[in-house]
Amino acid sequence: MNIIPVLACKDMAKSLRFYLEILDFELVGTWPEMSSPAFSILHRGGAELHLSTYPGDGVLGSVVAIVVNDIENLFRLYVSRGLVPIKNDSPVHLGPTQQTCGTTEFYVDDPGGNTLRFIQRS
Repeated sequence: MNIIPVLACKDMAKSLRFYLEILDFELVGTWPEMSSPAFSILHRGGAELHLSTYPGDGVLGSVVAIVVNDIENLFRLYVSRGLVPIKNDSPVHLGPTQQTCGTTEFYVDDPGGNTLRFIQRS
């Protein structure tokens, strides 16, 4: 069984630039091609993510947890590609942060306001 998150986005082109250029996803396709509304399928490391500008496909401000290895290097890579943390009052948006539950996490907000929680388990 695969569970695939569908994230709502306001602007497909802007969201695709973010996911492809900064977060290193690969585009499978967008239908209809670069119009609005549109639906895109992305892949990265065996995982799949869907983006949609269709009404009713998710809500802006959703949260997706992504379990990763080597969280420190991943964060540095994203910053080198142009990731700019936008929540300066949130330490977990500024870089990998040790959580009380024993995980290390950093959060990234996409252009639609969805939060991706990158998590490394101890």
